[in-house]
Amino acid sequence: MPWNRLERLDQISEIIEESKNQTVVIYKHSTRCSISSMALNRLERNWTAEGNQLKVYYLDLIQFREISNAIAEQFRVQHESPQAIVIKNSKAVHNSSHMSIDYDAMLKLV
Repeated sequence: MPWNRLERLDQISEIIEESKNQTVVIYKHSTRCSISSMALNRLERNWTAEGNQLKVYYLDLIQFREISNAIAEQFRVQHESPQAIVIKNSKAVHNSSHMSIDYDAMLKLV
């Protein structure tokens, strides 16, 4: 997957701008959680070239909890882990967590 690392607070405003031209996904990952690892693995296994229509960001929420909290506030979504948030036209149009994270559902939002 063409992951972009989300490691700075100011990237949130960049994501908002990018989402005006391309659908963006933020994947919030807990490196301490086996369910998060399973969800990440499933997402990566299902990735196809069609997914390149999405710009995908990976957030290690253990290391960057402040960014995770800011995302929850900015996009008005309750924090969960793991969590995939789809951003389009500056707004969260979909979010899912745990084993409900579905690659095909995200593609339908492009």
